[in-house]
This record gives sequence, C-alpha cells and structure tokens, in this order.
Amino acid sequence: MSRHEAMAQFRADKPMLEAMGVSWHASVEPRMYATPEFKRNYTLAMDALGMDAQPPLSTDPNSAVPAMLTTLIDPDVYKVLFSPNRAAEILGEVRKGSWLDDTAMFPIVEHEGEVTSYGDFNESGHAGANTNWPQRQAYLFQIVKEYGERELERAGLARVNWVSELDAAAATMLNKFSNLTYFYGVSGLQCYGLLNDPGLTAFVTPGTKAFGNKLWVTSGVVTATANEIFADIQTLWITLVGQNQGLVDQNAKVTLAMSPTSAMALTATNSFNVNVADLLKKNFPNIRIETAVQYGALTSSNPQGSAGGNIVQMIVGEVEGQKAGYCAYNEKMRAHPIIRAMSSFRQKVSGGSWGAIVRQPALYAQMIGV
Repeated sequence: MSRHEAMAQFRADKPMLEAMGVSWHASVEPRMYATPEFKRNYTLAMDALGMDAQPPLSTDPNSAVPAMLTTLIDPDVYKVLFSPNRAAEILGEVRKGSWLDDTAMFPIVEHEGEVTSYGDFNESGHAGANTNWPQRQAYLFQIVKEYGERELERAGLARVNWVSELDAAAATMLNKFSNLTYFYGVSGLQCYGLLNDPGLTAFVTPGTKAFGNKLWVTSGVVTATANEIFADIQTLWITLVGQNQGLVDQNAKVTLAMSPTSAMALTATNSFNVNVADLLKKNFPNIRIETAVQYGALTSSNPQGSAGGNIVQMIVGEVEGQKAGYCAYNEKMRAHPIIRAMSSFRQKVSGGSWGAIVRQPALYAQMIGV
C-alpha cells in the first residue's frame, strides 16, 4: 500500500471510525494509515509525519521580559556631600550694608595724650584721639538656574523634584563660595580672608619633634608626642599674651582652629595616660576647638588647603566687649525674577561678601607647618 492509497483508505474509513466512537484532538487528527515501510523504518515515518523538528521562528529568540520591568529605583535619593562650611562658626557672621554698597569703612580710634606736672598756672598737657578708616570692598557673585518643561517631567518620572534640587544646588554653591571668601577673600579687591588678611601677625614656627620633623601627623600617623603638641599650643598662647600686653591670659575665651587631620593629633597620649585634649581643658578652661579643611595642607584632595602646610590658628573671641572680627556679607542670597521662555525657565540667584573682617589683629596668633 502506497502513501496515497493509505491516505485515501483513511478518508474512506473515517466516518465509520467516528461512528464507532473513535475521536481525535483537533490539533493531532491523523491523515492516513501507516504504510508497511513506515512500520519497518520508524525514522522515515517520523520524517514523513513532520514530527522531527519545530519550524524556524520568524522573530528574534527571547525568553525574558524588558529589563526595565525588573529594575527598581530606590525612592531614597542620596546627595553628594561636601566638606562643611566652618568659617562662620569659627569667627561668627554678620551682615554689613546691602548689595548696593561697594565699599565699607571700619573706623578705629586710638586714644593718645601727654601729661605734665601740675601747676596753678601751668597749661601744658594734651589729650587727643587718632582715627583710621580701613576699607574693604564687596564682591558680588551669582549663579543661574535653568530648566525646561520636558526636563522637569522626565525627572518626575524618576521621582526627582528637579526644581527643588536646582534650588538646593544654587544655595549650596553660593554658601560654598561665601565660605571660601571668608578664608581667602577675593583676589584683586580689598577683600581678605581669615588666612590672608594683611593685618594678621606673622606665623610662628612649631618646635622640632623627636621624630625628626615639625609635623604633628606624618603620612597619616600621629608622630609628635602629646607633650610636643601641647608645647606648640602653649607657644601660640604665649604669642597672644605678648601681643596684647595683659589683655589676654589663659582664662580668655579662645578658638583653636585647625584641620580635621591636625585635630586628630590632640588624641595623642603621654606617659601619664593624659592626652592633649585633656591638657588643654585643664590648663585653658575656656578654649574651643574648631576644624576646617582650609587649615590643612594643599593637596590634590584638598585644593583649598594652604601651600605652606597645616595651619593652626588661635583667636581670642573678644576683649573688653570688642570682637576680634567677623565674617561679613552684604547679601546672603537674593532670588531674582523667574524668566519664562517658550518652554523653559531661567532664574538668577546672587550674593555678596566682604570676606573676613579682622578688627583686632593682635587677638590672632597662627602657626604653620605642624
């Protein structure tokens, strides 16, 4: 029996088979009886029946869903952190004038006079006052926020409040720059900072340490002893006392400012199990320690550091009601009008700084190279 005969015979017998109760699933309904050669050769039978392979795909092979459907976006948005702004904490901060002012005068009065022997008819002797008017110039600076409508909505898809982030970025950058002017002023203007005011006294030199250098910390290790570090701080106190002729003593309220790395040296402990911080609290009860990266050495990771090495600065807060100085600004943050374009927005934000105003240079003592 040939294949065609087997197919014809099956079609002829199909009604009889169905009447006898034989049925098939619609997708596997037979088409023919098995011929003798199919019975002898199973492989041939499978080829003939088309059961050996699945037909090729017309689409690219794939067994997964789109990756975005299995991707989670954490709703907690973390922000990149910056080193803290510490100048205002070290020296204090005040507003002087407004953004309309370009120059500020800071008057100084010095009393002078001469006494003579008394006589009923003696008219000699003199009392007078001398005034100076040191000046500082303000520096105004700005930043511009820009954003588009589509940009805002696309950021919203990621649950990011884009306008709020730009507002925070503008405030952060203005504050960072203000802090920088408080330490270094602005080049080309009579605007100076806490570390480069021309009125400050010269740096004193730290003592040579048993380790062989003058550093408190060498290659990340505290190499100076507790007594050596305390002796350097004593030198700063002695400098302050000498500069002020009895107006300052060891009970004065002072701020000891240094880099965070140098501050770790204050944990150095002597042979009596007493560290530098303990010695300072015991001998100088009104001392306050502050840190700022600007007091550290200039490095690739600390571009705002000092080229001469680590600095330690000791500042008397005030004497006889007069402050040693303050950080000053004439405009903290001025938000200008929002300018709308066809499908975008722009806004300028500005500020102004006088730098650090050192009113009484004698109340500062500083050491470099620790």
